[in-house]
Amino acid sequence: MKLNKNFLSFCIGTALSLSIAPGVAAPVKGADVSWMSEIEANGISFYNRSGVKKDILAIMKEQGMTAVRLRVWVNPADGWYNSTQDVVAKAKRAKAAGMKVMIDFHYSDSWADPGQQTKPAAWSGYSFQQLMDAVWNSTRFTLQAVKDAGVTVDWVQVGNETNNGMLWNEGKASVSMKNYAWLTNTGYNAAKSIYPSTKVVVHLANCHDNANFRWIFDGLKANGAKFDVIGASSYPTNATGYSWQSANTACLNNLNDMVARYAVPVMVSEIGVPWDHAQAQTIVKDMITKVGQVSGGKGAAIFYWEPQARPGWKGYTLGAMDNSGRATAVWDAFK
Repeated sequence: MKLNKNFLSFCIGTALSLSIAPGVAAPVKGADVSWMSEIEANGISFYNRSGVKKDILAIMKEQGMTAVRLRVWVNPADGWYNSTQDVVAKAKRAKAAGMKVMIDFHYSDSWADPGQQTKPAAWSGYSFQQLMDAVWNSTRFTLQAVKDAGVTVDWVQVGNETNNGMLWNEGKASVSMKNYAWLTNTGYNAAKSIYPSTKVVVHLANCHDNANFRWIFDGLKANGAKFDVIGASSYPTNATGYSWQSANTACLNNLNDMVARYAVPVMVSEIGVPWDHAQAQTIVKDMITKVGQVSGGKGAAIFYWEPQARPGWKGYTLGAMDNSGRATAVWDAFK
């Protein structure tokens, strides 16, 4: 998600048959709550659907979410938020809450997305070999710190919304797909060296854009890149030229194509809708259902992006809290 524009829950017996339609799998449901610590430090509280003040992870759990996604920046400008230390603190809270964890490496000091994949300032003069070494060391450093805190990482995302590669210009896919593939493999191998069983995700924005997904993943495969899961961002109301319905359908078609073409599971790593959209709950529920309909039960997970953010927090208006900090109806889509 670009700023200013993103534990598999089983039911038992009859509850399963009632809650999940035939042919629909039950993906892991969760949220990226990377802003959690910063919002809390600003004295802002979270309130559940009934208006009761609670920890955000407790609200997530009572709404059916069982996983968190946490982004990592290399050297954030403020020195703390989204740093390794901040991520470790949040990951420990997630573990204490019994939740699964995804670590999302941006390989930048700030936001990485389709429009910007800026190298960390400390890496700006690096050769390509030095960039690969930096990816290796940075990935291992953060994951080792999380592991030392006693947290299991279920997924590691190598790059964020890398629709044209990462670590520009050396890792820009349109400049050198080979370089991008090698950087991806470096992150993949680094992640597996700390957590051999973790699933490594390569993540693109615009789930409706099948052509971009094919270009990137065909290129990665042709250059020997490894990945365990394909992740997608889906912001249905922001998809240019699409209704939310057609965007969701195009996303499902793309996810099915990814499964068929590359034989790996898929997930929606980010989804968000305007906090006050009249159909917000319907839109998200439809996408959750569609992830469950991915061919062969390969729809692994879906994560809402920063639902705990009140309207306008850092310019973001696609959270799932109202102006008083109370959870909106979109949370009920995950139950």
